[in-house]
Amino acid sequence: MEKNHLGAHITAMVESSLIYRPQFLVESIWDVEHWRKGQLLDVTLDHNICTDEGLNALLDIMFHGATQITTWYVGIFESDTTPVAGTTYAVPVYTESTAYTEAARVEYAEAVASGKIITNSANKATFTMNATKTIYGAALVGGGSAPTDNTDVAGGGTMYCASKFVASKSVESGDVLKVTVSITSADA
Repeated sequence: MEKNHLGAHITAMVESSLIYRPQFLVESIWDVEHWRKGQLLDVTLDHNICTDEGLNALLDIMFHGATQITTWYVGIFESDTTPVAGTTYAVPVYTESTAYTEAARVEYAEAVASGKIITNSANKATFTMNATKTIYGAALVGGGSAPTDNTDVAGGGTMYCASKFVASKSVESGDVLKVTVSITSADA
């Protein structure tokens, strides 16, 4: 008598894809000194938001042949607003301050990049205030038809990044704000 063997043959395969998520991190760190009558009142270290507009400009200039923005400017703002990724040069969401003696936005005079950092620490953006104000943050802007004009939002410029300070600066006429912007990059 023959026995029938019933059985099952099961084959299992597990497919998994390797998820590779490379990250290129770019940020800026804002070192802000508040001086009054030659005395350092306060120093803060703040981080920022790199705007979508700024990051797109970075990619387009580096990899797509877009025109380089050769000069960048630091502007300070006097409204209690928080910039977000969608903040743009044309719609900055803040009120830029004009209450300083410098004739225009202050140039971001950076040194050559080293150690994946570019900074203006040797030539800080300096604002000599001419009114009593509260300064809440700063931005780095460039390009367009009027990048030095601290009232321009229609000039077609680019806002690379903006920072709302952790602690606002209550300034008086004669006070000086010295702003260092360090842009860092990392392959994380």
